Amino acid sequence: MPWCGSVTVILMKTSLLLAFLALPITSLKAADPPSTAIRNGPLQAKIYLPETKRGFYRGTRFDWSGVIYSLQFAGHDYYGPWFTKTDPSIHDFIYQGPEIVAGPCSAITGPVDEFKPLGWDDAKPGATFVKIGIGALRKPVDDTATYDNYHLYDIADPGRWRVNKKRDSIEFVHTLTDRSSGFSYVYSKTLQLTPGKPQMVLRHRIKNTGTRAIKTSVYNHNFLVLDNLAPGPGVTITVPFQIESPRPPDKSMAEIRGNKIAYVSALKDRDTVAMPLEGFSDNAKDHQIRIENSAVGAGMTIASDRPLLSESLWSIRSVIAMEPFITISIEPGQEFTWTSTYEYYTLPRAGK
Repeated sequence: MPWCGSVTVILMKTSLLLAFLALPITSLKAADPPSTAIRNGPLQAKIYLPETKRGFYRGTRFDWSGVIYSLQFAGHDYYGPWFTKTDPSIHDFIYQGPEIVAGPCSAITGPVDEFKPLGWDDAKPGATFVKIGIGALRKPVDDTATYDNYHLYDIADPGRWRVNKKRDSIEFVHTLTDRSSGFSYVYSKTLQLTPGKPQMVLRHRIKNTGTRAIKTSVYNHNFLVLDNLAPGPGVTITVPFQIESPRPPDKSMAEIRGNKIAYVSALKDRDTVAMPLEGFSDNAKDHQIRIENSAVGAGMTIASDRPLLSESLWSIRSVIAMEPFITISIEPGQEFTWTSTYEYYTLPRAGK
């Protein structure tokens, strides 16, 4: 997609509107699930609520809490669907003509968490294993012993959700007691818009109330769809360390430049820029990400208080996703916390 100012934005938004109007009736109905909004002045965020029957996201891959479908700042919108349709028969996602069709486990928006499953390896077929923020899931009786995060597993016990909302914050508390697997927890996630600042803080806390140690990992997929524009020239991703990668991107699309990744052409059709990032230390100071788009004049930073386990980039024509992973280890009766801080800002537009 060419980058040529306001004309491009108008054309893109028009095409997105036409695509939305062309969706089947079932998709339009699915666009009205339970939701709420929080605001602090500079930021306004719209959030889907976890709900077993009518919730926007009922897949078994991502944590159901804190699913942001819009966050607006200074005329820019950072989050929203990276797909145009959903189909329960799709495994992950597919391209279907001009459409991007997502399956039920991948059709989600915004900065969302995915936890590695608990108890999969030692669960017998038909028994339960656990995914934090989702519940106790049933291992298929015809299982081949390979966990598939795109597979929609039966939910044996969804646990209990409690939501506490204020004007500028919302807390989700998920309680699960799964005696058959030995994993139980109280998990809370709070989205706080800092008063008077274009800043969002995500606070996580897990208390292990079960009989087994919780040893897992979690990453945030950070689906960024800034102003619904394709990643392209003017988009840079900066980290505190010199980037190394065993699978660097195609240089016709993006380049590694020291501690930066710079897009050199607009992603289109089935273009993909994806890579693991290496070179970080075991210090939390390296768990920082800056993403800027000088073509639209907006950017954001992400910083966390836990060291990186690993980090990856995945992007296609509709989304950029920086995925930082951390390790979680919690003995019975103990707690684990981590906090991520998101800052949103504007910058001079290229050519202005």
